[in-house]
Amino acid sequence: MGVFLLSSPAFLVFFSFFTFCLLVDPVFGITRHYKFDVKLHNVTRLCHTRSIVSVNGQFPGPRIVAREGDQLLIKVVNHVPNNVSIHWHGIRQLQSGWADGPAYVTQCPIQTGQSYVYNFTIIGQRGTLFWHAHISWLRATLYGPIIILHKRGIPYPFAKPYKEVPIVFGEWFNSDPEAVISQALQTGGGPNVSDAYTINGLPGPLYTCSAKDTFKLKVKPGKTYLLRLVNAALNDELFFSIANHTLTVVDVDAVYVKPFKTETLLITPGQTTNVILKTKPSYPNATFFMTARPYVTGQGTFDNSTVAGILEYESPPNSLHSSIMLPLFKPILPALNDTSFATKFGSKLRSLASAQYPANVPQKVDKHFFFTVGLGTSPCQHNQTCQGPNGTKFAASVNNVSFAMPTSALLQAHFFGQFNGVYTPDFPSTPITPFNYTGSPPNNTTVSNGTKVVVLPFNTSVELVMQDTSILGAESHPLHLHGFNFFIVGQGFGNFDPNKDPAKFNLIDPVERNTVGVPSGGWVAIRFLADNPGVWFMHCHLEVHTSWGLKMAWIVLDGELPTQKLLPPPADLPKC
Repeated sequence: MGVFLLSSPAFLVFFSFFTFCLLVDPVFGITRHYKFDVKLHNVTRLCHTRSIVSVNGQFPGPRIVAREGDQLLIKVVNHVPNNVSIHWHGIRQLQSGWADGPAYVTQCPIQTGQSYVYNFTIIGQRGTLFWHAHISWLRATLYGPIIILHKRGIPYPFAKPYKEVPIVFGEWFNSDPEAVISQALQTGGGPNVSDAYTINGLPGPLYTCSAKDTFKLKVKPGKTYLLRLVNAALNDELFFSIANHTLTVVDVDAVYVKPFKTETLLITPGQTTNVILKTKPSYPNATFFMTARPYVTGQGTFDNSTVAGILEYESPPNSLHSSIMLPLFKPILPALNDTSFATKFGSKLRSLASAQYPANVPQKVDKHFFFTVGLGTSPCQHNQTCQGPNGTKFAASVNNVSFAMPTSALLQAHFFGQFNGVYTPDFPSTPITPFNYTGSPPNNTTVSNGTKVVVLPFNTSVELVMQDTSILGAESHPLHLHGFNFFIVGQGFGNFDPNKDPAKFNLIDPVERNTVGVPSGGWVAIRFLADNPGVWFMHCHLEVHTSWGLKMAWIVLDGELPTQKLLPPPADLPKC
């Protein structure tokens, strides 16, 4: 089940022995089996009932719990009419790129009636990540948390919490999200926005007909709680706060950070944040809203609503508190366009950079890249009326290349050397036509189109500067890199200056992440070591921008040692 297809009997004997060791030896971890039945089931929110694609009849889907060092075998069976693939967001997938999940990148999707076993081992990671569908807009309902515990005997670098609680933000559409994006791509205009935000699938009392669909976090006085926050929303960065309570940020994207206190945090789609909540020392005779609403920088329409859950203290024994109406306190969130808060919050994030949890920032750089990211247009088809700017279609691009999804998987084409007609290894390392990226937009907003990739030798140290553009208005873009964590060594507003800005880079304790918000009207610089062979997607985690083409792929070649090579594909890898 999920064993790589190899012809060597000696290797199979070794693999069987190694698997046996995984099952019995806590030093290496254990093998954990999960089964995901992808099915349709009815869900009612906002007084609207519709059939959604879900896993095991759960919304959000089931949580994955494992320890660092564990092997996971997750059998996904597709019972729905849609093609399906699942991405294990933030998992490094060392030598297991076949299990990463983005459709037509590392695998063909799982077709109706078919199944696939995702087989990977968690190496050197602990914290909160999440899984979600990685094809079209299915992740609107196909998502759930991944909780990675320490190896046994290794404590948290902070006081052990009394209890741990996953809090997953999402978006709810009264209509089918697949129909929403299909219509948008056909007309060339922006898609209809969601009807509500959700906490653990529940919209809360600020929405019509939703008082009973409210997430309630019941706590005890004088305790510490670890809240594992995940932003699984399709298209919105979110501010989050709990009224009259301070949160201590201790971890982002499953990497520890220097702890700092905040009343409000920002979390973009694709990011996770672990926070410590210390409850009040005695029963407060009140309840408290926990709310989230969007941080908005773009010009288009957006879901201008607020999701609320309730923080509720357990009543003292033999008290009358439970029978009386308690006052309800509400937090004050930043303004919708508060870029100043977003910038200050991001600047507080620093790696622990300790002996146990070092920040291994590449100090020398082998390859420099400069990518522009942003929106543009593509021509309207002949005899069609389009709803994009000036009668065009909305498009999005990296270095003016709007990524065209292939019809077969990039990883297979690379592995078997059959990439002719699938992709070309000529993605531009800098913009073909430089311009004033954050100044007056150029007259020509048309983007090019192609399936282009960057090819990197194994162990190449990379510095990538991503520059927002104001072609159709400046906007924040949360960029996610598959297969790697990276260090955010610098960021700023305006155009990146290669002569001055690198002198201000933080190469000591920059935060380590897998998803970063490129500032609206600004730039961000990241560094990573290309030590993971395979094909790795990079894309905006605003799903609408990915649908419009704001995505590209990196190919990392094999190294010289067996542990530096991508293993052959498993026998049950889906076919296109």
